[in-house]
Amino acid sequence: MRKMVITHMIEQHYIDQIKDIIPDWELVVSKDKEVWQKHVKDAEIIASWKKGLEEFIFTSESKLKWFQSWSAGVDTLPLEGLESRNIVLTSANGVHAYPISETIFALMLGLTRKIHTYVRNQQTKTWHHANMALEMHEKTVGIIGVGKIGKETAKIAKAFRMNVLGVRHSGMPIDSVHEMFTSDQLDLVLPKCDYVIVTLPLTKETIQLFGAEQFKQMKNTAFFINIGRGEIVVEADLIHALKDGTIAGAGLDVFEKEPLSEESQLWNLENVIITPHTSGSTEHYDKRVIENILIPNLKSYISKTTPLINQVDFSKGY
Repeated sequence: MRKMVITHMIEQHYIDQIKDIIPDWELVVSKDKEVWQKHVKDAEIIASWKKGLEEFIFTSESKLKWFQSWSAGVDTLPLEGLESRNIVLTSANGVHAYPISETIFALMLGLTRKIHTYVRNQQTKTWHHANMALEMHEKTVGIIGVGKIGKETAKIAKAFRMNVLGVRHSGMPIDSVHEMFTSDQLDLVLPKCDYVIVTLPLTKETIQLFGAEQFKQMKNTAFFINIGRGEIVVEADLIHALKDGTIAGAGLDVFEKEPLSEESQLWNLENVIITPHTSGSTEHYDKRVIENILIPNLKSYISKTTPLINQVDFSKGY
């Protein structure tokens, strides 16, 4: 009997829907290692990565053909091992577009309208103007990595009448982005931007993409927003740029090492807003993974009629 294992707790109505698609399969749904480890070696399909899975799926007895990640980023998964065994990998890319774009604008607005400063003042009952002067409307924003999150961010930016510049590997035009650039044209984009937003995945090409040179190319009035991956930025260079006024401020959801160390200088910088890698958190996460990706992919896998959604290109790392 063919077998599918989901190492994540999902609601019963979703279990019923999956069973309707694969009625002759054995379906195992449990996040308890004591349960799933008995089944993953025999599973043709596994959804949701759990620590320790590799010891079961990278064996000669493993029957795994397709793995559905529950996360959008796949940089923490054993990509080489999956590729070498010809296991199809699909990600949850796209489920974060709404919550992360909301976080991006919360950070941009917070820094622009000094909300973080006023929150600190409220704690000390301090009534102070804090030299409020900036606004976002009609400014230029550079979105570095125009995938699904970047596209949603561009739509919102358009509502603010912002000039939207985009950077993507192909350089192909996208609605709501006024001007698109290729990855090797980053140095043309940075000097033009009042806001630089990093939405890139972590790959061999993007690791430490932003360092001292890139921050020097930015305006000293510009804000830097990173919701991609912390390792895309040389954190020491970012701290230096923030402290010496090379850039005006930063909104950061991701860091080189997480949790962010209590010793990090970022905690105490007044021109920084920190969120604990929660920009993608949403009440609708599981719903979107299951309804928009897992179930359509399962139907495609069984019927072999259409390509799977979000199939990872191992050569690109996303």
